[in-house]
Amino acid sequence: MDQYLLSAWNRFDSGKIKVEVLADHIQLSTKQTRRKMTKWEQEGWLKFQSGRGRGNPSSLTWLKDVEQEYERHFLEKLYKGQIEEVSKRLLWNWSIETKQKLMTAFQANFGFHQEGEDSLLIPRIYPIITFHPLKAAEIHSANLVANLFNRLVTLNADNTITPELAHSWELQENSLLLYLRKDVTFHDGSILRSEDVVHSLQRMKQDEHFSYLWVPVTFISTPAPLVIKLEFPDGCPYVLQLLGLLSASIFKEKDNRLVGTGGFYLAEDSPEKTVLRAFQNHFGHRPLLDTVEFIQVPKEFQTIYQGGQDPEGIDTFEVESDSGFGIVIMNPYRHSDMERKEVRDYIHMVINHHCHELSQLVPRITGNHEGCLIGFSKTYEMPILDKPKLTKPIKMNFVNYTSTTSHWLKEKLEQAGLEVVMEEISFEDAIYQPETLFDSDLFIHGEIFELNQTFSYFFFLKNSYSPLYRLTQQNQYLQQQIESYNTIPFENWNTHHLKIEQYLQKESLCVPLYYVKRQIPFSINLMNVEIKHFGYVDLTKLWTKPNI
Repeated sequence: MDQYLLSAWNRFDSGKIKVEVLADHIQLSTKQTRRKMTKWEQEGWLKFQSGRGRGNPSSLTWLKDVEQEYERHFLEKLYKGQIEEVSKRLLWNWSIETKQKLMTAFQANFGFHQEGEDSLLIPRIYPIITFHPLKAAEIHSANLVANLFNRLVTLNADNTITPELAHSWELQENSLLLYLRKDVTFHDGSILRSEDVVHSLQRMKQDEHFSYLWVPVTFISTPAPLVIKLEFPDGCPYVLQLLGLLSASIFKEKDNRLVGTGGFYLAEDSPEKTVLRAFQNHFGHRPLLDTVEFIQVPKEFQTIYQGGQDPEGIDTFEVESDSGFGIVIMNPYRHSDMERKEVRDYIHMVINHHCHELSQLVPRITGNHEGCLIGFSKTYEMPILDKPKLTKPIKMNFVNYTSTTSHWLKEKLEQAGLEVVMEEISFEDAIYQPETLFDSDLFIHGEIFELNQTFSYFFFLKNSYSPLYRLTQQNQYLQQQIESYNTIPFENWNTHHLKIEQYLQKESLCVPLYYVKRQIPFSINLMNVEIKHFGYVDLTKLWTKPNI
């Protein structure tokens, strides 16, 4: 099967054709296309006669129905259980009708897997970017990291802290002692040592994105076997919460790869699929699932968490999950009209008065007239303002996941009399080179907190992956307010959060746009579904009910 042949079949009928046009459509060079045509003719798919003379069209005659034949091959492989092989073929250029038919068949057979294993098959639209705890700055990678690595402690949604790799600790005014569990095993079979923990924490402390969080901690050491000591002479009221961050996961490097201690280890990662396998020697409870497979599928595919032995047509139930919020970041540091507060305020007014309409555009999102802190942010309404004069169009950058809402915002701003130009940047650039976002006057940013909202908002202000970090670095008032966290007890942080959030709104720097939820369908045979990190299910807790 050849995706170029299928693409040609669905675009060109029998008759006159220019090879240059065909080559452009299937995105090959003219020379490569002529070689393909020769090969396809030899295989009996078509008859091709090259045009005589420069610029004269060639002649193409189809001898077989390519899509019909390919559909048959696809289904044969699907029914043999070759899931990952056929999944990549779903990405080919089928006709709309055939693609829908194949996706329906694929969905119905998605649960097929080898006998004797409890498996979970999850459709994956985008490949996983990274499995490194210090580089997982988007939710898909972060969800995987949460299942591959452990942290010293767990920071729960209710602000409580529970043991993980550390079984207990002693917190003093200027130091913290942590006592590690005995005989914890890495995925490579080696035993976790206190030196491994010190090395991981030092890596985070020295990382350019997280070093600002670690400023109060001046020294990390191991005074005795399985004991870690952190020292902070001027105090650090959030030191335990810091150790509960995903980026504080404990890992070591071996043979140019990372190994962790989590409930799953990375068994395979390819363009077609990513496979997690249960770690038999996990220090806690071994996952009840044997494997979790993320299979690459087209964007149109419906994501269902489905067991490997589920029969065709298994019923599902839906679990609602918070998927965070969207904000509009306005950039007053670009030497443009956005330096003027009256311009930012006018845009803020337009957003505030129209964001409730977003649910008509995307049903799973609702307009946000409050802020980022659910349960704490206050509802507000902007007054009617006069339109300011602009010296040039407003520049808005956007990435793929904000395309729909960004174009909606452009339309609303233009209806309010403002000219807007848009530029798309890549998802990876937006994450790892955030300065590309700030080469604009404004942009929409989507954020989802890990688990604990109180610490996550502080993390949102401080880590340099965050767009708010770039605003705070250039604003003296915000810098002073953020430094105050070092002296405020953690239980009082939400009050300080609101002070900062209200300043960002008053200055029209960070404007709330929407909240977003998603409904995740699960097979009825999947038990113990618990939403945890970044609104995703905790894979280590799932199990499949056998068919009886």
